[in-house]
Amino acid sequence: MASVLDVAAYILKKQGSMTAMKLQKLVYYSQAWSLVWDEKPLFSARIEAWANGPVVPHLYREHQGKFKVQPGDISGNAGTIHGKEQQTIDAVLKHYGNKQSQWLSDLTHQEEPWKSARKDTAPGKRSSEQITNASMAEYYGSL
Repeated sequence: MASVLDVAAYILKKQGSMTAMKLQKLVYYSQAWSLVWDEKPLFSARIEAWANGPVVPHLYREHQGKFKVQPGDISGNAGTIHGKEQQTIDAVLKHYGNKQSQWLSDLTHQEEPWKSARKDTAPGKRSSEQITNASMAEYYGSL
């Protein structure tokens, strides 16, 4: 299994520099669709329901303080992504890769995994509630 940093490095290699928020959302959707299409997670890192949408704290620590993330900023190894993992991420990038960060964030706010994890947390307030693989597989598998 790849690490979340490997997935992020692969996305940056394919797409080039992007905002940290967009990278987080593309990593999230890669995980979600891997759960549906490949019936397994891409990575084991925890995803949390932060105010601006799903965030992987482990990845956040890599790009913390940066608005834009460049290829090479993430310590992962894009070369570890191959086969079905590569096909899944490529399909996610084809569908979501041209979207703006705010559009992706707004989309996640409309979807059940983020909303359920946030529960009664007020808009804009911090939360470290987990978005589970089960909730993502159930929701995205029903689309």
